[in-house]
Amino acid sequence: MDAYTLNLVFLFIALLCQVLVSGTSVECWLRRDLPRQQRFAWLALSLAGLFLALHHGYALELAVRTGLYDFRQATLTLLAGLLAAFAVHRFRRLAEQG
Repeated sequence: MDAYTLNLVFLFIALLCQVLVSGTSVECWLRRDLPRQQRFAWLALSLAGLFLALHHGYALELAVRTGLYDFRQATLTLLAGLLAAFAVHRFRRLAEQG
């Protein structure tokens, strides 16, 4: 695979990770058994994930339409997306236990 194709794949995976983060956060926000402050934190995390997913979508669209891409940025975006999805998954498990 060339760098351009890897860039598209990395941005797409990062986009999916942020959608997962946003969806999981909304799910936790809808839980009524959590304290109010914790629910608002889940809502803020959901909105942040949504905006990051939108940003990744725009970067993906730019790369597809114009051919302009930054491989280093896409790699960092992928790593950040994977780590954020992992962290939200762990926070969700902690919220279910407590």
